[in-house]
Amino acid sequence: MDQIKIGKFISKCRKEKSLTQMQLAEKLGITDRAISKWETGKSLPDSSIMLELCEMLGITVNDLLSGEVVTVSNYNEKLEKNLISMVKEKEKADKRLLSMEIFIVVLVSAILLSLVFTAAFDTMADWLRVCLIVIGFVVFTIGVVYAVKIEQTAGYYECAQCGHKHIPTFSSVLWSMHMGRTRYMKCPKCGKKSWQKKVISK
Repeated sequence: MDQIKIGKFISKCRKEKSLTQMQLAEKLGITDRAISKWETGKSLPDSSIMLELCEMLGITVNDLLSGEVVTVSNYNEKLEKNLISMVKEKEKADKRLLSMEIFIVVLVSAILLSLVFTAAFDTMADWLRVCLIVIGFVVFTIGVVYAVKIEQTAGYYECAQCGHKHIPTFSSVLWSMHMGRTRYMKCPKCGKKSWQKKVISK
């Protein structure tokens, strides 16, 4: 998707409705700074307010994502391009999230190890030694839970039995046996348990 083109289109539609950035922002319950970012192509409207924005500007979501009013003759073509573009954007975002998951696990593991080694080998009061170890395990636990949440929502798990790709519940990901990002879980489609691989595209 061409964010610059979309931004100029939002600006044009807003002006046609005789709305200032501030007025549009107030109607949507956001800041005028967010509108400015859209119109300069620095960001796109969040999906949660996209429909409301389109209604106020008198356009369709397909028009918005195309950066122009889509005619009947090329409607399906533009729709297909926009859907493919949105899928690609989601895949990129999921890859970034999974990279962040690795970074989080490495970081909290390093914090835990450094605090445990400090507590074990430095001279200090026993209460301080216990505090360092507890802090290390708390930070590690929070980090791992957050990393598992990222893994659950980014991409999909593919059933080895029927090939169905799905997003499992957080608890099933958290408590399942795993080897890296491959987890032993029940498929919601075929109902069989298998080692399911993490995949990015559906």
